[in-house]
Amino acid sequence: MDNLMLERENYLEQLTVWIDKPVIKVIIGQRRVGKSMFMIQVMEHICSSNPDANSIYISTENEEYQHIRNYEDLQKEVNARLKKGVKNYLFIDEIQDIAEFERALRSYLSKNKCDIYITGSNSQLMSGELATFMSGRYVEFKIHPLSFTEFCFFHNLPKNNDTLLKYFRYGGMPFLRHLPLEDFTANEYLQSIYNTILLRDIAERYDVRNIHLLKKLTQFMADSAGTFFSSLSISNYFKSTNQQISPKTILDYASYLLNSFIINQVERYNLVGKKVLTSGGKMYFEDVGLRNAIVGGFKLTDIQKVLENAVYMHLVRNKYKVFAGQMRDKEIDFIAERGSEKCYIQVAYKLLLDKTIEREFGSLLSIKDNFPKMVVTMDEMAGIDYQGIKHIHMLDFLQQK
Repeated sequence: MDNLMLERENYLEQLTVWIDKPVIKVIIGQRRVGKSMFMIQVMEHICSSNPDANSIYISTENEEYQHIRNYEDLQKEVNARLKKGVKNYLFIDEIQDIAEFERALRSYLSKNKCDIYITGSNSQLMSGELATFMSGRYVEFKIHPLSFTEFCFFHNLPKNNDTLLKYFRYGGMPFLRHLPLEDFTANEYLQSIYNTILLRDIAERYDVRNIHLLKKLTQFMADSAGTFFSSLSISNYFKSTNQQISPKTILDYASYLLNSFIINQVERYNLVGKKVLTSGGKMYFEDVGLRNAIVGGFKLTDIQKVLENAVYMHLVRNKYKVFAGQMRDKEIDFIAERGSEKCYIQVAYKLLLDKTIEREFGSLLSIKDNFPKMVVTMDEMAGIDYQGIKHIHMLDFLQQK
């Protein structure tokens, strides 16, 4: 098996306990994060455990399966390939391209004809079609771009600051391991992913006609990643540049970007009132390399945005529920919760000025509980705690679990 598949075995460990269980295994994530390769890894695992198994693989992106347009076409294809007397496994890649696919899946699951695995690049796969028809009969696995540790392995690079900067510049899309890590080539590849997401996962699915406006909004969100989101403020900004886009359209377009997994929304949490706030929130990109490509490439002036984005995605990969904290006039970059665990995190590029030190540590010192608190930076002097608050270098933080 290729090393490209071997390295992501942490996902395989999560899924193997569900093999042969009467639930649909749903593998979701942004396009090109490795869902297809992971599905092949699952197939290889099953075949090695059960050589007599009959695996039925369908990819809606392959030309040989273009005839499968709806659930009836899907049933004809699968029925022709089912075998009697053996265990049948059904694998469908990018299933959202098949109209009413859930009808076929419900039939196969209820009749126990095969063990089902599907991938999709749209969150409505879960919140809409599949959830409506298969409530309680599916389990979800979200695949993310490479972590920093995976990035080092895929590119055969040491875990040091130079590699960290490459990670911040190019991001964690797995296929980049086959390309030179240089700006022009990487940007061309990332731009192709971005265009596919906008055209196939958003424009076609939601019948968006003004692609230019959608791109402008996405660029604006990439340039302001990590700031609080306000559809009214964004609408006013566009008006100031003689471009008309209503707050409702902005909210609609933002929901399409969320559904396609290109961005993630972090809710605000009021530490004084101890409640999640329904308005605002911050937006972070699933992949920092893709975010950089959208704004025209990585710039050192964007380092704070990229650092926050990297910390957020590291927490998400490690199964934390993440909030943006608010405490009167102070902001806490992240409140991270995982079961009974909880921690508070501030992110800064470097603590060169006294006012920066006071802002980052002061916000955390104002929180009077005993959960861990930390400031993550690129400072070489990181490692020296300040009044009980940990000061951690980004290189070390991104290798924690």
